[in-house]
Amino acid sequence: MATEKELSDFLKSVERRAFKRSVYHVRDEEAALDIVQDSMMKLAEHYGDKPVNELPLLFQRILSNCTLDWFRRQKTRKALFSNLSDFENLDDDGDFDLLEHIQLSADSQESESAEDTTRRAQIFREIEEQIAALPGRQREAFLMRYWEEMDVAETAAAMGCSEGSVKTHCSRAVHALSKALKAKGISL
Repeated sequence: MATEKELSDFLKSVERRAFKRSVYHVRDEEAALDIVQDSMMKLAEHYGDKPVNELPLLFQRILSNCTLDWFRRQKTRKALFSNLSDFENLDDDGDFDLLEHIQLSADSQESESAEDTTRRAQIFREIEEQIAALPGRQREAFLMRYWEEMDVAETAAAMGCSEGSVKTHCSRAVHALSKALKAKGISL
């Protein structure tokens, strides 16, 4: 059974990635924060007594379900109400940036030039835009497999689909990203 400290440490370890993943899905930082907080509360309330090794998969499933619930509520709200603020131009000056925490390897003693730093930032921004442009299920499978580093079985369980579907979604996402980045002259 997870102790209070183990549960707290687990939630701290997944907080930023869960937030970024939610932002990719809902494209609204405030809603993403609400989704992550709801997911964490549900995990603590309903599954806090589970063993620590079960928490990652449970949390991913809860996060996916909370995201789907948010989309359902939005669909219902939009069907009932016309909200003019939906048509305003959204400001993209959020605090988080995909791959912002990628660091140069510790053994690298060389200084990076301003040109290299700028080029790397441009590439990261382009990758982030292309990931955000993926269809929802492809983006979800891609992020779980390659960002969350979950295996196929864990991803399938978290997404509520078969392992074959996860492989298909990931393959399509990788091909779409590769094609889009190649078209922009970016080769990794």
